[in-house]
Amino acid sequence: MAATLIALALAAQAAVATPPAPVRDPRNWPAPVMDSVPPELPTLRPGAVLILSKTNGFRDPEQIDAARTVLVDLVRRQGRDAFATENAAVMNPRDLAKFSVIVLNSTSGNIFDARQRAAFRGWVEKGGGIVLLHGAGGDPEYDWDWYPRTLIGAQFIGHTGRPKQFQQGRIEVRDRSNPATRDLPDQWVRTEEWYSFDKVPSGNGTRILATLDETSYEPYPERTRMGAVHPLIWTRCVGRGRVFFSALGHKAETYAEPLHQTLIAGAIRWAARSEGEGC
Repeated sequence: MAATLIALALAAQAAVATPPAPVRDPRNWPAPVMDSVPPELPTLRPGAVLILSKTNGFRDPEQIDAARTVLVDLVRRQGRDAFATENAAVMNPRDLAKFSVIVLNSTSGNIFDARQRAAFRGWVEKGGGIVLLHGAGGDPEYDWDWYPRTLIGAQFIGHTGRPKQFQQGRIEVRDRSNPATRDLPDQWVRTEEWYSFDKVPSGNGTRILATLDETSYEPYPERTRMGAVHPLIWTRCVGRGRVFFSALGHKAETYAEPLHQTLIAGAIRWAARSEGEGC
């Protein structure tokens, strides 16, 4: 009897000492789904753009929807067809052959199976143009080292956190050779959730287009500090493919910003090889 009472007391003490696991909002953390049946594609003209917004990790529904709407509009204004989907099974050789550019709209988590990864990688390396926005450079494809190390060129390590998650900061445009940054101001002040990476990307024809001035905001927590060169926007060559990455765009309203639209529209034109040099 005494042993039972002691055991019950210890169990009760452990229950009090161990806080309950936090409950994740299902809107921001929906159950992961792996797609196997590709979507039905409409008739697409050459030069079409695929906009993929698949998330198997963190998801901001308002941001995803706002960005998708703007992306489709920007693509159509360039005289191109746009196909927007959240079905990652579109990553197959037959369907990918119909697109010149893929935009990954804050994709998150492991979204591709092995065959889809191979199809996507092959498409990029053979000359496809890829534009990665915000979350697409954050935590995607956790167990696929090629994605952060080769495609992006650096590993995401975190962003400014609460209560200082969103801060006004100053972006310094360093390279105007790309149509995405050609018409941006030398110093672009805006509010963002500021991303950090484990290194400054290099090699593979990397061009750092814009950096973050760490004196213009508070790097919080301290591990998000990168120093004098804190890259935010850059391009790379992967095989014959053109890769454009921008860490900007966490909040839905940022996609209504004229300068942000200028950046994205230019990135798509560069990825489509209609403007700019490289790769």
